[in-house]
Amino acid sequence: MSDNRPLSIPDALSFFQLSCGRWRSQRSSHHLLHRRAEAGSSFIEVVEIAAADPRLIAIAVMHGEDPSRLVGGCRVTWNASMAWDRAGEAHDGESLFGLIPTDGHGRTGLLLRDRGYAETAAVAGHFAMDERDGLLLTTGYETMNSLEHFSFAGPDVRLRTSTVEGLSNTASFCVETRVLEAQVPSSAGAAEAAATGPTLSPLGW
Repeated sequence: MSDNRPLSIPDALSFFQLSCGRWRSQRSSHHLLHRRAEAGSSFIEVVEIAAADPRLIAIAVMHGEDPSRLVGGCRVTWNASMAWDRAGEAHDGESLFGLIPTDGHGRTGLLLRDRGYAETAAVAGHFAMDERDGLLLTTGYETMNSLEHFSFAGPDVRLRTSTVEGLSNTASFCVETRVLEAQVPSSAGAAEAAATGPTLSPLGW
């Protein structure tokens, strides 16, 4: 049985380390322009990357930041489809990001991505831990801004809210549960599972 007691998380890197693994996400998205809600699920995998990894160093250099300030990062892959997709349409992808703290405790700083979620170009955002050890991510794109808040209800349950303002205005809520090793689907199984119902938008990680 999962232990769902609130966790004490000292810094953002620890938050991302706790997020490593495979997750199923149940999502409700509200499209404010259309005044319609969209429900679904998806499969996400998060893998930790060391600060000295050449991929993270390249991302820091691309953003004009000092690679020696990196404390680590993650690779995120997702397999998803949307309720309003046409037949056969799916959303699969991968993104790498690195963390550079800007305070002495590692609770605020820069999140450097090789590609964004709302837009595919490389983008730098900001992270900040709140007083309840939740993680807030803010990202500004050319045509929109996204705000995401993550928190753990326990080691195997993560909650996420997100808003996107710009050309498309949406507000979303997700409940994400960790997939145990025996429950991990194959690549084909993950794609089939995502195709059986409406799922996560490509926002978030």
